[in-house]
Amino acid sequence: MFSQQFNHNLIKNTVSQSLLTSETDVKKCLNKTQFSSQDLSILLSPNAEQQLETLAQKSVSITRQRFGNTMQLFIPMYLSNECFNTCTYCGFSLEYKYKRKTLNKEEIKQEAELLAQKGFKHILLLTGESPKHVSTPYLEEAIQIITPLFSSVGIEVQPLEQDDYQTLIKAGADKLTIYQETYHKESYLKYHTFGLKRNFNNRLDAVEKGAKAGFYQINIGALLGLYDWRYEAFAMANHLDYLMKTFWKVKYAISFPRIQDMIGTFHEPYPISDKHLTQLITAFRIVYPDLGITLSTREPKELRDNIATLGITTMSAESNTSPAGYTDGHYEEQFQINDTRSLKSIITMLKNKNLDPVTKDWDMSLMPH
Repeated sequence: MFSQQFNHNLIKNTVSQSLLTSETDVKKCLNKTQFSSQDLSILLSPNAEQQLETLAQKSVSITRQRFGNTMQLFIPMYLSNECFNTCTYCGFSLEYKYKRKTLNKEEIKQEAELLAQKGFKHILLLTGESPKHVSTPYLEEAIQIITPLFSSVGIEVQPLEQDDYQTLIKAGADKLTIYQETYHKESYLKYHTFGLKRNFNNRLDAVEKGAKAGFYQINIGALLGLYDWRYEAFAMANHLDYLMKTFWKVKYAISFPRIQDMIGTFHEPYPISDKHLTQLITAFRIVYPDLGITLSTREPKELRDNIATLGITTMSAESNTSPAGYTDGHYEEQFQINDTRSLKSIITMLKNKNLDPVTKDWDMSLMPH
């Protein structure tokens, strides 16, 4: 399992090497035509920041070659805000005593039908982490209700076992998203003070269990702002390299969500600037040309508009982080949404940038049985 070979000191040393990268090394690297994961430390160095325009140009070129002008659009749908974890940065944390909600079968159907009517074909189902309220049988039933309405159903739920994932795949799920939150174990334990989520290795290895179960696509990421962004980047790359080598049939994608200030007193301890986020996206595109890269509605619309062409392949639209948020919306949200535009508005923006927004590029009927 990946947790057994994850090496904190190796990642730490990579950060140190990156910070010492010279301008000459950066220019030499950018002149290459073939890149490897070893080049990431150069492309994410402070001196590479000065070459951001060149990184952007290369990233655009590679994206157009590999993905054409298409931009996949999807919508998240929250099934529950019940959670048995205490995470200091999260609006669903157990310590917050607000009204909790888990959708019943009829509410799931109503919410899903509304989103399908809006024109979405790809949906991501999310929950808090409460095995009592959001069990595998509950998720299985929810997916079975939703599957007839969408061509692709992804899940972002608590870490499960391989047989649980296989049950959900049979029900109709084809994509799995798991964010490690932070790959820095000491910080991870500091932020996750109570609950099953305190188990760092269990979360790390859940991705592998999903790959073994047979998901068509797996999306990983870190919640940027919880620790040094370069450390998170190199840890994600290390994780990706392992997954791509071990489970090479799976399609992979990555996300770089930046943490938002939550209810309570939490403020991001390691802010990452727009410029560094752009450097991160373009560097990953150059090093991993076939990797899907997702851009969240956490980001303000101006930034999403500006970097949509620079390597992004998937964007969310019309997001709401509250259970029944699209049909009712009277429950607390997990985090702040900064781009509240409609699907129609996002499509117009993308077309104005000569991109081809698509709501469907994959159908679950293509999954091997």
